Amino acid sequence: MPADLAGLAELAEQAGPAGRPAGFGSGSTRAQQHPDTADGVHLHGGTTQTGGAPYFGAPDDEADGDGGHTAYLPVADPGVRPAPAAQERPVTGDHGNGTAQPQQPKKSRAGRNLPAAIGVALLLGGAIVGSLLTVPVIFVGIVLAAVLVGLWEFSGALGRARTAPGGPGPVRLPLIPLAVGAVAMLIAAYERGPEGLGIATALTALAVMVWRMTEGPEDYLRDMATGVFAAFYLPFLAGFAVLMLAADDGAKRVLAFMIVVVCSDTGAYAAGVAFGKHKMAPKISPGKTWEGFAGAVATCAVAGALCLTLLLDGQWWQGALLGAAVAATAALGDLVESMIKRDLGVKDMGDLLPGHGGLMDRLDSLLASAPVVWLLLELYL
Repeated sequence: MPADLAGLAELAEQAGPAGRPAGFGSGSTRAQQHPDTADGVHLHGGTTQTGGAPYFGAPDDEADGDGGHTAYLPVADPGVRPAPAAQERPVTGDHGNGTAQPQQPKKSRAGRNLPAAIGVALLLGGAIVGSLLTVPVIFVGIVLAAVLVGLWEFSGALGRARTAPGGPGPVRLPLIPLAVGAVAMLIAAYERGPEGLGIATALTALAVMVWRMTEGPEDYLRDMATGVFAAFYLPFLAGFAVLMLAADDGAKRVLAFMIVVVCSDTGAYAAGVAFGKHKMAPKISPGKTWEGFAGAVATCAVAGALCLTLLLDGQWWQGALLGAAVAATAALGDLVESMIKRDLGVKDMGDLLPGHGGLMDRLDSLLASAPVVWLLLELYL
């Protein structure tokens, strides 16, 4: 160390915190001009810079000059703890700010909590298959429960929807007439077939219109139209699964329907994760790819051919066509639900199912595929 630096260091040791001259320290301009330094010697204009503690040196208003070598030595400040060395800071996921962050559950490349998603899917699938193999009419109760939960989630999503400042408030969904109508629609579908489902749907829409009139004219058209849409989107489309069950071989038809739709979701997920590169609709659903859709078509065609030949009295090519149709309708249902969520400004319809989101987030492909599967099975069998 040069002689002038050694002398300054000795002077700093003798002065201590209490003997520091006025004008020097952490509040000085010099300290403010060099906030990025750490403990050690700072040589202004030199090649060494390792300081960050309060400075002992030239007065605040002293000019450094070009190429000068003004030395500043750190002096301990009472109550100020020196920062630990950089290599001693804990390495975390917070870009090195030293603050511990909670561990997040591991997710797959597709963004799901995969173990939870698989567990929930197995639980729901087991309940459905068990009802179909034992007392098929229980399946109607399962569908009704799913529809009622879906209506409740949809109402909650509408309540959470973003609204413009000073604009209309959230949509008020008439849950009571929708719930009563859902019960009537599903029972009518099981007992009276397509005609019963259609009549019950029309009456439910009329009830929604009348019920909303009791709350005044403000936003009536918007709320009424949303209620009629909810009646069509949930209980009406779900009614086609009940129509399948009402056939003589209804349990097998519903089982084939469920298998093919599950294969569509599974094939799209696996192929999308493994090979997905080309986005299908990036503005609506960024995670959906054409490679995933191709995987859904392939798995659905195979599953449909097996189900039609092994479970039902059909031909393999009929099952392959049914599977391809399900892949298309399932993708369409997913895109429609994604569009609804983007319009509302919500990520998921709910959080009831771990790894999946809300129940409605799992019903989209089933709801869109049910009418097509029912129609094709009516034509085939």
